[in-house]
Amino acid sequence: MSDLGSEEIEEEAENDLGEYEGERNEAGERHGHGKARLPNGDTYEGLYANGKRNGEGLYRFKNGARYIGEYFENKKHGHGTFIYPDGSKYEGEWVEDQRHGNGVYSYVNGDTYTGEWFNHNRHGQGTYVYALTGSKYVGTWVNGQQEGAAEVIHLNHRYQGKFVNKNPMGPGKYVFDIGCEQHGEYVHDEKGEEEEEEESLIPVVPKWKAIKITTLTLWAPDEPPPAETAPVAAGEALIPEELESSVGETVLETPADVPAEAAESSEITPPPKEVEEEEEGAKDDQGDQAAAGAEEEEA
Repeated sequence: MSDLGSEEIEEEAENDLGEYEGERNEAGERHGHGKARLPNGDTYEGLYANGKRNGEGLYRFKNGARYIGEYFENKKHGHGTFIYPDGSKYEGEWVEDQRHGNGVYSYVNGDTYTGEWFNHNRHGQGTYVYALTGSKYVGTWVNGQQEGAAEVIHLNHRYQGKFVNKNPMGPGKYVFDIGCEQHGEYVHDEKGEEEEEEESLIPVVPKWKAIKITTLTLWAPDEPPPAETAPVAAGEALIPEELESSVGETVLETPADVPAEAAESSEITPPPKEVEEEEEGAKDDQGDQAAAGAEEEEA
């Protein structure tokens, strides 16, 4: 995810360049309320302390991005809102110019993430809502990726299990609103050595292995998969035909990145086929464009 445009210059006090109108202390430093127009076209209006942005302020970037919130010694620190040129927005906690703590990111395609952040990444507990389908991922994140115990909620069913590197893996279950569940586990296909070498560069999506159908049970993420007692086919009559396609190979939709214009996303949807969405939800996290132009030194 791009950090461009999120770091204001830090040498404003030392160089004292650009246009400034406002209060100063006895040493002549910017102190109190003031307005500054920087040589690169950015502007800042807000509080200063001993020559540095300190307290509430509004920083406008020449490319249209802006930050409204708290500063501490020239860094975004505390609570604040950053609005990117494409219209995406983050509102929440900051620590030394990093999204850190609790916050909400609203993506340009309508998706939202609400939860914990660590060093600019989605990290900890969080909920990602997909605007196109209304589905949502509720669970654990590690360094921006879905990882750990989670629940993926759809219109008439949900999947409960664990995720590894953005994919479901191991024991889990599909829970249907009609009052039944299908238990099973996600596993990698067993392949021969030659086949594995040929496909080593192709991402492998885990396959769903159904084990049994039951009535509703409590979800225990660390519980081992149920033992195979009878063929699943014996219980298929419990699941209406329109829901059967919701069980099986699950394709993950990677949440949009920050900012989202170049993020690839695969929502965690039931089988049978892979789903790729456009814009924020449909491009790889590593290719996202700059959210805001880099800021020059405020002198």
